[in-house]
Amino acid sequence: MITPLLIAFDGPAASGKGTLASVIAADYGLPFLDTGLLYRAAGHLAHVRDIDPAVAATLIDAETLADEALRGREAGERASRVAAIPEVRAALFKYQQDFANQPSGAVLDGRDIGTVIAPHAPVKLFVTARPEVRAHRRWLQLVKLDPALTEAEVLDDIRIRDERDSSRSSAPLEKAADALLLDTSDLGIDAAIATARSLVKSRL
Repeated sequence: MITPLLIAFDGPAASGKGTLASVIAADYGLPFLDTGLLYRAAGHLAHVRDIDPAVAATLIDAETLADEALRGREAGERASRVAAIPEVRAALFKYQQDFANQPSGAVLDGRDIGTVIAPHAPVKLFVTARPEVRAHRRWLQLVKLDPALTEAEVLDDIRIRDERDSSRSSAPLEKAADALLLDTSDLGIDAAIATARSLVKSRL
């Protein structure tokens, strides 16, 4: 019997983990889940419908996840806030675990995949980068939608999110003991992808 291939990517905001996870998923023909999008959706729904975030987390569907509003700065900030609510995490826990445990295998990226959602994953990567580097990357994305946004504002957001994600009582952001560390601070996209591919192969 062939064991499904499960790969977990964790790391702080704008570290590059989502890009790397999607590439690795394509390499191995595996379904991919950006779990951060679930929290963005929960926060966004709670805001626009004026409902409890834990209730919003139970209403997420494919249409919700396709909303372009989830890509913006406000959605990211709301995601970090609602992710600290234990009831929200509990509501999304089964969705993520079911995705991780499907027979085809899967690739997931988030904050607690290797520590909480799929601690049994045979391949775990923790992707990070210096806050200033991550802020610059995120600013390049967001300034297209908000030309008045400054890089300093994005750096402040990044630092606040890092503190909130790392200090929350429910499933804080942390590197799993058996995860491989990938610091993308000084890597271009091609070099980061090549390194991620090498690290994944080293565990297979």
